[in-house]
Amino acid sequence: MIVVTGGEGFIGGSIINELKLRNYSNIISLDTKSETLEEIRDWLMINSDKIDCIFHMGAITDTTETNQNLFEEYNVNCTKFIWELCCAHKIPLIYASSAATYGDGALGFDDEDDIVKLQPLNSYGWSKQEFDLWALKQEKTPPVWYGLKFFNVYGYGEHHKGKMASITFQLYNQLRETGYVKLFKSHNPDYKDGEQLRDFISVNDVVDICIWIYENKPESGIYNVGTGKARSFNDIAKAIFYRKRISEPPTIEYIDTPIEIRDKYQYFTEAKISKLRNAGYSNPFCELENGTYEYVRQLEEKNLGK
Repeated sequence: MIVVTGGEGFIGGSIINELKLRNYSNIISLDTKSETLEEIRDWLMINSDKIDCIFHMGAITDTTETNQNLFEEYNVNCTKFIWELCCAHKIPLIYASSAATYGDGALGFDDEDDIVKLQPLNSYGWSKQEFDLWALKQEKTPPVWYGLKFFNVYGYGEHHKGKMASITFQLYNQLRETGYVKLFKSHNPDYKDGEQLRDFISVNDVVDICIWIYENKPESGIYNVGTGKARSFNDIAKAIFYRKRISEPPTIEYIDTPIEIRDKYQYFTEAKISKLRNAGYSNPFCELENGTYEYVRQLEEKNLGK
């Protein structure tokens, strides 16, 4: 039995779909959209002896949420409970950490560095950092365990996420509704408008890495999950315009970054992925243009815009 928490969410749901395509059976989805935390805990305790692996993708992921108690309960305490269950019943654990733990990136994006020094920019990032630090201190661990620091994930299956959906999904909707897109201006002299950079990774690549880790069981620890190649927001806009067969250059309006997030805004993220590569993962990553073209095609085919 394979358990996926957050199974009704973006990454969790995508993992379940791919496991089924690969002919895995007896996959259980647990999600607080359908059950309470207490019901999920009870189910896990009752069925723990039958579980072969837990993909723990469930979490509060809203980076604008300010209720620290919610993050503590869902992202920290719940993950500790699952960790301890996996220890007691010798269950491999793959859980979702986040690149948000790296904060503004001033200290780099190296999953082999000492993470104690990291300074996340929001409560979501701090909740992930808190658990990662706790996990690294534990003498008692699951037989194998992996904390995956997901970078900027985009792709089919995120349309329910609203304001937390990827910039790709948001720009696609803007273009469909208005014929142009809006991007934040740069308030950093080192970056031009729209040239802020992120490590954008297709959900298909993320899922492939998750299942590869489950099947190959490399050394336990924390791993970056990104492409190792930063791209700009302008690049995404161009790719969407091109996919929609709109002539270049794309119509982009640059707007001020809201004051409330301006001091927490990341201008650059790029995963260092040598640890993942050295562990044996050698599959190529989807290029941003190809991933964007395919994603927009799926959105239009299924009419899943805003």
